[in-house]
Amino acid sequence: MKKTWIAMIAWIGLVTAVTAQAQEKPTSLGEIVVTEEKLFAPTKQANETVYTGSEITEKGIEIQGGKADTSVYEAINILPGISVESADPYGLAAEQRIIRVRGVRGYLGGLTVEGVPNYGGNPIGPREYLYDMENFQSISVYKGAVPVDLGTGVGTRGGAVELKPRWPEEKFGLQLAPGIGTDDYFRTFLRIDSGSLTQADTRLSGSYSYTTADKWKGPGDLGPRKNVNLALTQPLGSAADVKVWFNYNDLKQDLFRPLDYRQVQDLAQNYKFDYNERRTGVAAQDIYYYDYNRGSYLNRDLLALITVKPLDPLSLSLKPFFFNEDAEIYQGVTTAGGRIQKRIRDIERTGAVGEAGYEAGSFKTVLGYYFEKSDMNISTENYAITAAGLSYRGMGVFATTGDTYIHSPYAKIAGTYGAFDWQAGLKYFRFEDSASEGYVTGPAPAYAPVRAPDLDREAKTHDILLPSVGAGYRFSERVQTYASYGKNFIRPYSYLPLVNLYNTNRAAFIAAGVTLNDLFNGYDIEESDNVDLGVRFKTGNFEIAPTVFYGKHKNLLTTVYDPRVNLSYQQNVGKATGYGLDLETNFYITKSLTLFVNPSYTVLEYDEDLTYQGRTLQAKGNQVTDTPEFMVKAGLIYRWGNLEIIPMVRYIGSRYGDVEHKEKIDDYLIADLRLTYTLKDIPIGRAVKLALDLNNLFDKEYISVVNVSDDNREGAASYYPGAPFTAVLTASLEF
Repeated sequence: MKKTWIAMIAWIGLVTAVTAQAQEKPTSLGEIVVTEEKLFAPTKQANETVYTGSEITEKGIEIQGGKADTSVYEAINILPGISVESADPYGLAAEQRIIRVRGVRGYLGGLTVEGVPNYGGNPIGPREYLYDMENFQSISVYKGAVPVDLGTGVGTRGGAVELKPRWPEEKFGLQLAPGIGTDDYFRTFLRIDSGSLTQADTRLSGSYSYTTADKWKGPGDLGPRKNVNLALTQPLGSAADVKVWFNYNDLKQDLFRPLDYRQVQDLAQNYKFDYNERRTGVAAQDIYYYDYNRGSYLNRDLLALITVKPLDPLSLSLKPFFFNEDAEIYQGVTTAGGRIQKRIRDIERTGAVGEAGYEAGSFKTVLGYYFEKSDMNISTENYAITAAGLSYRGMGVFATTGDTYIHSPYAKIAGTYGAFDWQAGLKYFRFEDSASEGYVTGPAPAYAPVRAPDLDREAKTHDILLPSVGAGYRFSERVQTYASYGKNFIRPYSYLPLVNLYNTNRAAFIAAGVTLNDLFNGYDIEESDNVDLGVRFKTGNFEIAPTVFYGKHKNLLTTVYDPRVNLSYQQNVGKATGYGLDLETNFYITKSLTLFVNPSYTVLEYDEDLTYQGRTLQAKGNQVTDTPEFMVKAGLIYRWGNLEIIPMVRYIGSRYGDVEHKEKIDDYLIADLRLTYTLKDIPIGRAVKLALDLNNLFDKEYISVVNVSDDNREGAASYYPGAPFTAVLTASLEF
């Protein structure tokens, strides 16, 4: 690490020296003035008229520091109504980061790049750790009604996020940004834009980043994370355009060890509790050896955007895509006296999105069709812990599966009449799930798979109609109102836990005449009906945008008791009600001082009590797990010449780790500080920026991640402490 700091200081010294010429004239305090530099703003789809979402700008992403460079969720954590908790401070811990959107778990939502969904299985939902955020110009977030052309892959019950790529620039450019920090954090990012290469205006861009850090507690590393991004834009005359986008991400990590609630009660003593650095020779203890609790994740995303405008009011587009994921996660389990389980994901998704748009005057309409074929091979393998290491003990969960298909046509219309804006959309979603044949592990020494017909699952089709409407009225340039309604959904998920439960208790199910397919007959699409009412006030000095929301959720995956086998398992039978208030504000106090305050109030509670092992759980009227009622994100941006000082605070209210509210997690307040120094039009480049991010400034100990299902009983949650004080220093140079 000493060599890294020396290299970084040398880099900063070089940059400072070559920019000294730019400092010959004293810089007056008024020379660098940023007036109304927005961090977030209302947004809508290009073919809509009503602003139903929020957009985080490049500046909004930037002020959240290094952790937002490698995590989509960290980049949107500035918004009200969104709770992001992570076990690490650098945006590197894949699948050990939790997001909730108005109380709904974020992996039940959608994430798209140019409208093409990004997701996988086990767990279902977005892979938000795949991208370098320097390669995007903005992020749009829809928390209530979601446009019908977003979130088609798995669903939108947890909202939808749209990433808008930073396509190749018109002029040549080079961006180099090395960074170092506490815990041996190191990152370097390089992006090159070719500019216009030919008379046909061909443009290319490419970026590479390398990021790594030690875990802040216990042995092991976060990373290395290697990312490559390539993009091409090519106009084809005046009526057509082709864009191609490729992203490669390779991440390895050692996992953080969670706490139980008993340990949370003495957080000072257990704050740095983690996996063991060495093996003991006892299997029951060596399941906690750090090298037996790790993951590797390799993802490749390829998409194209082909746009044709045969006539002035008519536009046609086609977005073919191919996404691939290979992941292996090792974790210790207590089964059979202690063994290691490896989860394997081999996922391929191919498809296309086609659209036809027509715009005439104030009227807009779009017809689209989404098609996807996916092959998700998800399984587990068991390993015994021996003196020589790990020894294979057969498949844990294995089934042959075929291809699954999604068909989703959609249409929307929008228009403007005077000061009145309106829009409506309708999407049909059809998910064709494939059949599977089940297997169990055979005897030693081969542990070969043996057919088990009771573990078979029949093919099944799930479908739903998803309407949405919106309206807005502009009383003046300063005051606007809007209302929206939308039905959101999430397709069936959480297959592996149900298969594991059946497999573990197979004898009891067979004796009761119950097959695995019988359990899957209780799986269905989760639904929610969402209403937003909002007002936006804007003057030259401030912007205020309160939004009241209400949602009814049904068919939620909820634990039920089965007296035939004296066991509990999940089925889609739950109901919940949500409501609250989100408030986005920007105050432009002076030309050099901006204040933002984003509070939220969220309620999401079960409509009925739940049952577990024949016992009634008092859940009715209780807030769902891991959902604070009150949150506030606030900060100041103060500019003094070339210097920018950005203190920020984040308040998260108390939460619970169980549905009966027996495991309470205290509220917390965290302060961060970002300092930047920027010079433009320097002799060696367009700009140089030095940035210092100080997170958890006062080194507060607190619980960050509460890993739990909405309906979990007491004792089922896992708790991860939040990271202590960390510092990251970066030096970014643009040519």
